[in-house]
Amino acid sequence: MATVAVEKRKPVFVNVEELKPGTTGHNLTVKVVSSKVVPAHKPRRASSSLSQRPQPPSRIAECLVGDNTASIVFTARNDQVDIMKPGATVVMRNAKIDMFKGSMRLAVDKWGRIEVAEPANFTVKESNNLSLVEYELVTVQA
Repeated sequence: MATVAVEKRKPVFVNVEELKPGTTGHNLTVKVVSSKVVPAHKPRRASSSLSQRPQPPSRIAECLVGDNTASIVFTARNDQVDIMKPGATVVMRNAKIDMFKGSMRLAVDKWGRIEVAEPANFTVKESNNLSLVEYELVTVQA
């Protein structure tokens, strides 16, 4: 059987201002403006004896990230918290937009990747914070 060489597509990078609610698969280069660790709430005790091993507490930080077009809140989880240091430039691959209380949040789940990059020479446009825009869920009748 002959193997077919799959040609990898070049990643298409987008600007922060192009992000829309409910979209996925974004590649971005952003700077971390700030990072605030969210206090972890105590996990509820499992009622069943299935989970004998205690799970390590998950760490979450809300980080303001952006580029020269806009900024957005990024929810960093566990190991991502260590990468998201203020002033760092990071490349996010396969990022997605989550909705939280009607506003957009950028997230990278297990299908994506975050890498520290060379410092970028742009200034983050904090005045255009996409997470401050509130969206209303509208049901469309078919």
